[in-house]
Amino acid sequence: MSKSLIQFIIEEQRHIPNASGDFTGLLSDVVSACKQIAHDVNKGALIGVLGSAGSENVQGETQKKLDIITNEVFIKANEWSGHLAGMASEEMDDVYEIPKKYPRGKYLITFDPLDGSSNIDVNISVGTIFSILRCPEGVTDPKAADFLQPGTKQVCAGYALYGPNTMMVITTGHGVNGFTLDRDVGDFFLTHPNMQVPADTNEFAINMSNQRYWEKPVQRYVEECVKGQDGGREKNFNMRWVASMVAEVHRILTRGGIFMYPFDTKDPAKAGKLRIMYEANPMSFIVEQAGGMSSTGRERIMELQPQGLHQRVPVILGSKNEVERVVSYHKGA
Repeated sequence: MSKSLIQFIIEEQRHIPNASGDFTGLLSDVVSACKQIAHDVNKGALIGVLGSAGSENVQGETQKKLDIITNEVFIKANEWSGHLAGMASEEMDDVYEIPKKYPRGKYLITFDPLDGSSNIDVNISVGTIFSILRCPEGVTDPKAADFLQPGTKQVCAGYALYGPNTMMVITTGHGVNGFTLDRDVGDFFLTHPNMQVPADTNEFAINMSNQRYWEKPVQRYVEECVKGQDGGREKNFNMRWVASMVAEVHRILTRGGIFMYPFDTKDPAKAGKLRIMYEANPMSFIVEQAGGMSSTGRERIMELQPQGLHQRVPVILGSKNEVERVVSYHKGA
């Protein structure tokens, strides 16, 4: 039988300097949370969790009932065990403080409990994204500033995909591995070892309805893809758009592609749509560890110094040769 996720994590922990059982315990808690979320997503209307909650999150986005439920599930699964010093969620304004009755640990975690939740009512794949950081030395009561670490400081990043089957994909900086939930056994098992993003692709993913707001380098690149062989490219392209970053990135890890949510002028107050702490950094870590590339178009995302918990950034990631082409267009090539 394939390795279980926990067995794999224990072996991976040996690669992490000064790691202890805390790291394995923390990931075990994350796995437990994702199993519960998978159950709730799977039951859907049967347990009355679909539809809008009638509220907005800190981003000003309408919350689904499952946004609130999954956020609570993730917090409750991770707050009690003493592995974390603090948490930050896309669904919450500020840092979540570990209750005083629980011990504090040496890690921080940021998470998006239900990425792509706008798709939940139409039964399209959604997911959970998380990023694990070290808590700064000597800090026992972390504030927002303690979370604002560049993506290069991540200890681990991963996502759970709730689709036809439930998968977890993780990296600790030593490649990317995918695990599938066996519901009969109740555990994740290694099914996709050493996942790699092909350097070349003929698929691109972007929200074409925003085309008029894009900068010229992105407009140029997408126009070339649309024209394909008739426009100077050596191949024709297909376009994909799921509106769920987990689903988009998983497709890229499986067969290649380029995903773009670039800078646009639709709302000048926002540099992009995706949040650096909850989406861009963890997904960039995963894609880079699988041999892909991730950029804002001008800078490597993981080298950016975050300025706020809910800061947004442009995201262009996926197959290396295509991302490099988009970056070169931003440089004026």
